[in-house]
This record gives sequence, C-alpha cells and structure tokens, in this order.
Amino acid sequence: MQQPTIRTLGELKQSNYQPKSVKEEIRQNLIKSIQQKQHPFNGIIGYEDSVIPDVERALLSRHNILFLGLRGQAKTRMAREMVQLLDEWIPYVAGSDINDDPFAPISYHARKTVEEMGDATPIEWLHRSERYGEKLATPDVSVADLIGDVDPIKAANMRLSFADENVIHYGIIPRSHRGIFVINELPDLQARIQVSLFNILQEGDIQIRGFKLRLPLDILFVFTANPEDYTNRGSIVTPLKDRIESQIITHYPKTVEISQLITSQEANVLEDQTNLVTVPDLCKILIEEIAMEARKSEYVDQKSGVSARLTISAYENLVSTAERRALREGHGHKTTTRIADFIGVIPSITGKIELVYEGEIEGPANVAYRLMGQAIRAVFLRYFPDPSSFKKSGGNSREQAKAKGKPNPYQPVIDWFGKGNELIMLQDESDAAHTERLYQVDGLYSAVKQFYANESEQQTVLLMELMLHGLSEFSLISKKGVESGGYSFGDILGSMLNFNLGGEDEEEDV
Repeated sequence: MQQPTIRTLGELKQSNYQPKSVKEEIRQNLIKSIQQKQHPFNGIIGYEDSVIPDVERALLSRHNILFLGLRGQAKTRMAREMVQLLDEWIPYVAGSDINDDPFAPISYHARKTVEEMGDATPIEWLHRSERYGEKLATPDVSVADLIGDVDPIKAANMRLSFADENVIHYGIIPRSHRGIFVINELPDLQARIQVSLFNILQEGDIQIRGFKLRLPLDILFVFTANPEDYTNRGSIVTPLKDRIESQIITHYPKTVEISQLITSQEANVLEDQTNLVTVPDLCKILIEEIAMEARKSEYVDQKSGVSARLTISAYENLVSTAERRALREGHGHKTTTRIADFIGVIPSITGKIELVYEGEIEGPANVAYRLMGQAIRAVFLRYFPDPSSFKKSGGNSREQAKAKGKPNPYQPVIDWFGKGNELIMLQDESDAAHTERLYQVDGLYSAVKQFYANESEQQTVLLMELMLHGLSEFSLISKKGVESGGYSFGDILGSMLNFNLGGEDEEEDV
C-alpha cells in the first residue's frame, strides 16, 4: 500500500478517516488476523499453544505486557512482531516531534498549529515500521532519556525563556506516541526511574524540570524481564508492576524437534557453505540435545538459562568445522559433518553457559565436553538399543527381559578393542580415510546394519561413528582426545590399567 496523498487536515476530514488509539488499532487488526486464521507473529516457533494465545488475549484486552523469561526466549522478537498489527500508515501533524494526531494534538507545537491554521494544517504520514521504540534498561538510563529535559541550546537559539514549553526536548517515550515502546530488562532500571513511569502508564501526566504537562500519550508498553534479575540486579517496583496488566511467561523449546526448527531458521549459513557441507539429521539432533542437557545440568546455572543462541552458534561452528576440512582437501571438495567435528562446537558452548561453583571448579571446557557426552548418549539411545539391556546379570528391566537370549550386537566391537586394537579418528582427515578407518573395526559395520540395513553408505558411516562414541559413553570402550584434533578409541580395561600403572595418559579423557 502506497503512502496516502492527503496533505491537509481538511482533506483528512473529507476522507472520513477515523482515528483510533494504538491499542484499539492493534486489537482490530488482530481480530481480522484471527478470523482469517493468519499467523501475526512471523518466525516465532514453539509458542503456538502457550505464549502466543496469552499475547493475543492481552492485546484483545488492550493491555500493556510484561514478558518474563530467561535469556534467548524471543521476548524482544515477540514485541517487534507486534508492529505488523499496526495500520500501515497513520497521519500526524507535520513538524511534530511526537507524531501528534491531527484530531487530538497534545504537544504545544501541534496544538498551536491546528489552532492557527485549522483545516489548512499540513499533514504527513508515518509508516508502521517507524512506530516502534526500544530501550535497553541500564543503570545509567535517566529520566531525561525516557521522558525529556529542558534544552538550553534550543532556548538560546530560539531566544525563549525557560518558562516557555517550547524549550522542552522530548525523550524517547513521548517520541513513541501512537506506537509501541519496549523497555528490555526492566529490573535493571533504577527504582527512581521506574517511578517516573507510573503516571505515564495510567494518568498520562509527565513532569519535566518543573513543567507539569498533561500529555495523554497513546502507547502500547511492552516490558521484558529475566527472573534472575530479581535477585542479582534489581526488581520491578510493586506499583509499576501493578500497572502492567498482563504478565506472560515465556519458555524454551519443549522438544528437540521444535528447537531444531528454530536453529534451522535462525542459523546464518552461507550458500557457499551449504554447497560444500552436508549436515545429516543426526548431527542436527545432537546439537539440540547439547542444549537440552545444559538446561538440566548440575554444573550450569539454571537461573541464568541456556539461550537458543547456543544451538544457533553451535550449528554455524559445526558447518564451518566441516567447511574448513573441505577447503583443505582442495577446490570443489564436498564433505559431511561428523561426530568428531563437534570438537569445533566447544567454543559455542563455553561462551553461552553460566556455571555454578561446581562447574567453575570443573572448568568450562570440561563441562562442555561432559554436556556433549551426555548428548551423544541420549542420541545413541534414539538410534540403538541400550547396551545395558544386554548385560548377562543383574537388572530386571523390560528392555533387559526383551533382550534376554539375544546376542549382544555390540560385543564384536568391544572384543576387537579388547584384543589391544586402537582406532584414531582425526578431525581433518579426508572422507575416504575417515571411512576406511571405521571399517577397520571388526563387527562395527555389521552391528549398524543389524538395525539399519537400507541406509546409504554416508549415513551408515555416520552411524558407525555414533556407535563408537555411544559405547564409550556407556564405558564399554575408552575414548580420549588427541593433540592433532580428534579421538582415540581403545579397550576400556586396558585404558584403566594404563592410567593406574603408568600415571595419567598423555591426553586427558574427554
């Protein structure tokens, strides 16, 4: 829709334009969206049955909103998407600093212009993309930033007295009049600054350096807060919280599949990388499992949360790790991500988690490797039977009863390593060399084929690698890192004996 051609207040009256408050505007457009079964919140995944219905109810009720949730839960993104529920264009008095409605001007400039010029008052049009204001709450935010202040330079240039209302320079909130204004991390705002918002939310009065102004601002306020902030940095003062009508709790993705969709949508992977690197579903699932494990780990501060940005960054690093190998192989060489490539994901994990005291003692890298190991264990059980179900003695679980009398499919692999064999899997070795090494392990290929007889060779190779890593996580074979980047697999008993008799290994187990 093009910008309307109406340029004066008189033309606007003749067009039968009906002004609406911003909350009523959003309400009417949301009603149309719901009736037409449209999705007003583009790119928001996993909130269809929880957060979005709450938001729609709040907007239909014309409420200001507080999003309460841990970091990386799309709180700000939800607020930004509300812009799409505004009318595409609205008229305002030309030259107004606060987008005055021509039918209800509130600033001194707009009131005087309409009073003097009447129907000849010049009109301009504001697009909905310009009707959004946002401020990150930090301790240094002042009332002047939010509300406004007297501008001495303006007073000097215009030769005005400080008693003249024209000397006021409006802050970001008045300049968001007739739009949506968001304050992120509200508890970080000093209590005295929060107090300044009371009257704006309810009575529409503001005070600037002795000027008591009646400015009934028309704004949809959206606030975001992290529960951690209530104890670590501050709190929302009770009278302000009482004036925010709807508090909506956000959450992390509830399933790996939803988390995978979010990562796929948000990851910034270039076309050049996509042409070189194939990422199998198994690797995508493993990335999401790492985040899932972090969100319940005893080493990670659960009050801080584990952002969805972890999986997004991890996915990008995984692709880049494989891309680097492809580039080293030569022009045009293509590759597939491996379990060993997840070594390149470690920086994405350590930079995205807050550790508790025990985690700090363990060390960020060790915690990251531990999370990765737990994720591998979980993914292994998605693809293969639990190795413990094949134990000869002990346990009366349903899986063990079902597996009783059946040969252990993992035993040939375990026996091969028990004979003293060792397998070194290097991260940067070629795909051909990588595949050849896996086929050296007696029984590994046939063990995978017992469960996946019709898989492609590429997927079979990945499942063979997963089986090795999985068996090590169940302590049936040993695994340790190597200096050149990669892993060394061996006999679990021999590894323990070497450790006890010869001191620590050259490389720490991961």
